[in-house]
Amino acid sequence: MKKIKCIIVDDEPLAVSLIESYVEKVPFLELVFSTENPIEALEFIQKNEAELVFLDIQMPELTGINFMKIVGDKMKYILTTAYSEYALEGYEHNVVDYLLKPISFDRFNKSILKAKERFPLDETKENSHFFVKSSGQRYRINFNEILYVESIKDYVNIKTETQEYIVLDTLKSLENHLPENFARVHKSFILNIDKVKSVGLKKVILISENEVPIGEIYKLNLLEKLK
Repeated sequence: MKKIKCIIVDDEPLAVSLIESYVEKVPFLELVFSTENPIEALEFIQKNEAELVFLDIQMPELTGINFMKIVGDKMKYILTTAYSEYALEGYEHNVVDYLLKPISFDRFNKSILKAKERFPLDETKENSHFFVKSSGQRYRINFNEILYVESIKDYVNIKTETQEYIVLDTLKSLENHLPENFARVHKSFILNIDKVKSVGLKKVILISENEVPIGEIYKLNLLEKLK
């Protein structure tokens, strides 16, 4: 698994230590630098590779907002601050999420899961196909042929326009290997956004008149993906 290289910039030593401890718990994050001085962070970024910044907004040497203006969109940001009034201004930049101090690990975890969606963490997602074993044989399936994937107890049904593949796998595991144009729309279904014909209140119509139900908690994510 490719890890997201991240840095921490916060003028409060305890805040830096807390976020460092949180990062260590997350297998797909790699902490490459942490500092209480945003100027040091700018120097590090100029000479080293980093992708995600946990950034305090209210710092005496350089505010987080000005930091983002200098670095620009080559980085993604998770803002950390005790002052909620800065949230709106922060979201004008390439911000993944906004964490209000004191930060719990549960809230931190939700934030980095959002960040994970912004990065191609799995090299499989860069390919156009993958292989599965079904009915004793191995099959090559192109991502762009898939209509949807359905969970059936200990198996998943990978449905294309012409065929179905029953595979011993979990929906969650398979979801990690699918490209960005796939979305979970129900606890038992993932669909290919590119195959959507129409969206109703309770179901999605795909090409070839296939229907997939929509779970209420997944509806907002589906609409965002469709944009």
